[in-house]
Amino acid sequence: MALLWGASFMFIKIAVRELAPATLVAGRIGVAALTLALIVPFLTGRRETVTALRENARWLVVVALVSMAVPFWLLSWGETRIDSGLASIIQGSVPIFNAVAAFGFFREVRVTGLRLVGVAIGFVGVALLVGAQPHGKVLGAFAVVGMALCYAVGQLFAGRHLTAVPPPVVALATTAVSALAVLPFGIAQAPDHVPHWKTIGSVLALAIPLTAFAFVLFYATIAGAGAAYASLVTYLVPPIALLYGAIFLGERFGPAAIGGLALILGGVALGTGRLRLRRRPPLASEA
Repeated sequence: MALLWGASFMFIKIAVRELAPATLVAGRIGVAALTLALIVPFLTGRRETVTALRENARWLVVVALVSMAVPFWLLSWGETRIDSGLASIIQGSVPIFNAVAAFGFFREVRVTGLRLVGVAIGFVGVALLVGAQPHGKVLGAFAVVGMALCYAVGQLFAGRHLTAVPPPVVALATTAVSALAVLPFGIAQAPDHVPHWKTIGSVLALAIPLTAFAFVLFYATIAGAGAAYASLVTYLVPPIALLYGAIFLGERFGPAAIGGLALILGGVALGTGRLRLRRRPPLASEA
């Protein structure tokens, strides 16, 4: 899963060299929605799929816009200005923003104590990355920060309102609604020529294996091993994306990127409760 999602930043970087972000997002989500429309009825049953879509239409639309349509555009636009590897590092802060949004608006999943320290550490990492950007790239970095915030809020909405909906149905509905939302903008900004084969290949790679199949795999992991285990992908995607960017795009990263990555992942580890300080066992004289 991390190998798939880590590659998405590289393919976005290739595609936005020729396509407007809205056109890229429309193509990516549109093809993904068509792919899922063929797969999901076999996974959940046609009647069950239609029933789930009808009964949860309102929150499926909200989650689609907040967790896919808007953040996909922000990420694509951000990558017109910053490197793909840097974008992946900032995206790694999603659990940090998840904790912040939960603290203010989702009391049932609010974090406290040492986990708040992790949130603060993660924010320092994000600030380091954004502040290290030269003039002209700061807006791109902020766009990716906005993407991370949207992802976090979308996950919280889904966790509160869509837990009873089969995960493949959520994937189908969110991609379909998002495709309809961005399609007019994608058409309006489409190029007046046939894109290069590398661009077309990048869009297809983003749509089918990296969106449709990856979402099914992700939700299957949640169903089989639990959401906590599936969230481990957060730690794997940034270094894999950095590797892809260095090998295939010739990107190079300095101390600020490495330091930001360490702070964000360390903050995520504390903020999600995966890293706990061990208490010293009592001495015999203290027992």
